[in-house]
Amino acid sequence: MGIFDFVKEAGAKVLGKDDQEKELIEKNKEMIFANKLKRHIMALGFEVENLKVEFDDGVATVRGMARTQGEREKIILALGNTEGVATVDDRMDVGAPEPEAQFYTVKKGDTLSKIAKECYGDPMKYPTIFEANKPMLEDPNLIYPGQVLRIPALQQ
Repeated sequence: MGIFDFVKEAGAKVLGKDDQEKELIEKNKEMIFANKLKRHIMALGFEVENLKVEFDDGVATVRGMARTQGEREKIILALGNTEGVATVDDRMDVGAPEPEAQFYTVKKGDTLSKIAKECYGDPMKYPTIFEANKPMLEDPNLIYPGQVLRIPALQQ
């Protein structure tokens, strides 16, 4: 799919704060962060064959075989919507190809209804966006500026 840009300072925090971990992080920060990113993807329940995540200076590179295009896109978003990640270099393959979704960066004052109206012309289509972004979104009212969301094409 390519390279995707995200807001590096926004998103889920996966690095710990205790002193011992801080010392290890300073010595092996990028390797440790890549491992935490991989565990983050696995904890969300994504099943990627041969999942590999590398991290270097704000760029998360992901490899492996996703089952579907939707799962691939959700993995990109889960990585990119993590504090410290500025760019995701997607090198994944897909088992079941399908059309790509659009990505939308949340702006201040946005709601899923407002985004649905802008993208679909109907604010009541917000559940489509919510469902397309699970498990990263747990509540349709909890989105934040800078977060990137998956906007799938509406089924005919």
